[in-house]
Amino acid sequence: MSLCDEISACRICAERFAATATAHAPRPVVWFRPTARLLIAGQAPGARVHASGQPFTDPSGDRLRDWTGLSAEEFYDLTRVGIVPMAFCFPGYDARGSDLPPPAICAATWRARVMDTLPDVRLTLLVGGAAMRWHLGAGNVTDTVADWRRHAANGIFPLPHPSWRNTGWLKRNPWFDAELVPALRRAVARVMER
Repeated sequence: MSLCDEISACRICAERFAATATAHAPRPVVWFRPTARLLIAGQAPGARVHASGQPFTDPSGDRLRDWTGLSAEEFYDLTRVGIVPMAFCFPGYDARGSDLPPPAICAATWRARVMDTLPDVRLTLLVGGAAMRWHLGAGNVTDTVADWRRHAANGIFPLPHPSWRNTGWLKRNPWFDAELVPALRRAVARVMER
C-alpha cells in the first residue's frame, strides 16, 4: 500500500469527528506525489473541500491561486504541486459553528513520512499559523509573514490563511499585496517552469 493510500484509509480521528457539531466521518484529502516542486503546506480542509475531495476548492483557494499567479490547471498539477495540510481531514465545527483546529495527531502520524517522500520540493508556501509552527517553530503569524524576505531566501514563503476572515489583516498590512505577492509570483513561476 502506498503512503497516499495509507493516508486515504486513515480513520484515526473518526470518534473525534463524530463528536463535533458536524458529526462527520473522516475523508482525507491527499494531494501530493514525489515529483512535486512546489509544496503548499496548509491548515486543514474546510467543509467545501471535505465535500469535493480536492484541496482549496473554495474562496480561500481562489485567493491563494491569485496570490501565486497560478491557473487552476497549474495549481492542481500533481506532477509539480503538492498540497499537504497539517491535517488531511476537515476537523469540523464546534457548537458555535467555528472551525476546529487541525488535530495534532494527524501531523504527528503522517507529516514526517510525507515530507520524506518529497525530495524535489524547491519552494514551500506555509499557509497559516499551524504550518508556520510545524515548519519554522514560529509563533506570531504577522511577525513571521512580515519577516518573509529572510524566509524566502531559504525557499519558504509564510502566508496568512487566504480565508475571507483575514481580509481585515490584509487591509492593515498593505505591504503584503504590494511587496510579498509580486515576489511570491516570481518565485512560483521559476519553480513551475518545465
